[in-house]
Amino acid sequence: MLTPKQKELLMFIHERVKESGVPPSFDEMKDALDLRSKSGIHRLITALEERGFIRRLPHRARALEIIKLPESIAPSRGFAPSVIEGSLGRSPARNEAGSGSSVTVPVMGRIAAGVPIEAIQAQSHTIDVPPDILTKGEHFALEVKGDSMIEAGILDGDTVILRRSDTANTGDIVCALVDDEEATLKRLRRRGDSIALEAANQSYETRIFGPDRIKVQGCLVGLIRRY
Repeated sequence: MLTPKQKELLMFIHERVKESGVPPSFDEMKDALDLRSKSGIHRLITALEERGFIRRLPHRARALEIIKLPESIAPSRGFAPSVIEGSLGRSPARNEAGSGSSVTVPVMGRIAAGVPIEAIQAQSHTIDVPPDILTKGEHFALEVKGDSMIEAGILDGDTVILRRSDTANTGDIVCALVDDEEATLKRLRRRGDSIALEAANQSYETRIFGPDRIKVQGCLVGLIRRY
């Protein structure tokens, strides 16, 4: 049985994963639960892990996966984590049942979660994605290179799925094109007339640009991880 705080944290992580495809950072958890320090979050995470509700991915900084929800609030059809495991992200449950079908999404090369790399130019291959994680509109995938978004649960080697868009809300994780030359995966923040591209790793500084220097190419909706 979970304490009220443990349940509150579990549901906050669950809702954030549903919304953005990635878990919240420890700072976001601390603020959401109105705790004074991250040590309280560490204790709650450990308790949830010991009770089998979440799993911390080994050797992955602050990457969390929800295993189950309390029976009183779990959906009757069962809960599937938003981090898709296995070959090319195919859902095991769908394949075993022989029903449902995946959606083919183009992979447009690599995106830097670290120092920006060259702009995305052409499709390299395709990947099959469970339709559950897609939203309305056109989607594309990018392979992540770097560790600047690890506190948002995005790791080197992951494949991120993005909805193609040239606009984003502040706080969205986006594929941003800088000066029409460099592509990077960062959290977008609006600061007055400027745009900040914010990493989820304290080793990286937030970069601030004039609005004419940044073009949004897509907004994150989910990710696929292979083990």
